[in-house]
Amino acid sequence: MILKTIIVEDEKTSREILRNYLAKYCPNVEVVGEAPNIDEALVLIRNNDLDLVFLDVEMPYGNAFDLLDKLTDITFETVFVTAYKEYAIDALNSHASYYLLKPISIDELINAVDYITQIKKQEAVLQQTVLKTKVKSAEGKITIPTQDGFEVIALNTILYCKADDNYTHIFLENNQKKLVSKTLKYFENLLSENGFVRIHKSYLVNVNCIKTYKKGKGGTIVLVNGKELSVSPSKKATLLSFFQ
Repeated sequence: MILKTIIVEDEKTSREILRNYLAKYCPNVEVVGEAPNIDEALVLIRNNDLDLVFLDVEMPYGNAFDLLDKLTDITFETVFVTAYKEYAIDALNSHASYYLLKPISIDELINAVDYITQIKKQEAVLQQTVLKTKVKSAEGKITIPTQDGFEVIALNTILYCKADDNYTHIFLENNQKKLVSKTLKYFENLLSENGFVRIHKSYLVNVNCIKTYKKGKGGTIVLVNGKELSVSPSKKATLLSFFQ
């Protein structure tokens, strides 16, 4: 799978080193442009359909985070390249797929490209084929407490669960909703073997009820009832693994 990428780096020598490493060790990466600052990077990003951006943190007239803040719809994966370890947390919070320290380790570069290639392959499967999960329709049931006792709910009627502090909202077919005094983590542990996947700190989803997936930093899913939910970047690989 070919990954179209740009290199955003203010130092010419660093750009050349990375370009040469990619050509020699990552033949599936196609460098379609290079930019020494965020203004030129913006032009390249807006004029190309990119899979990946290698992004230096410190640059003239703004840094990597300023660049990402200017973008409203990010469909590419980001690899931060920097000499400064202290940016790791900020990079993670900016949904970086990988974090490379200078001088670049060839092994780490290959690992980064392999990881992103796998993510992009999984996305391509979702875009090109009907969603068919590895999980059969759930036939089990769970019980939830009520004031008078408990209520039995068939798992295949649950679309998704949403966290609300120590409570969980369970969204069912036919626009029904239940509020349960259990945490979302409780339901994740209970339902993970029955085709439910955590896609976000706030959402646990029945994968059999996913209709479409839209690419993005983490992407979004659309359920059979039209509800659209965000996917955390850290949860994307787990979600996509259901559709390989």
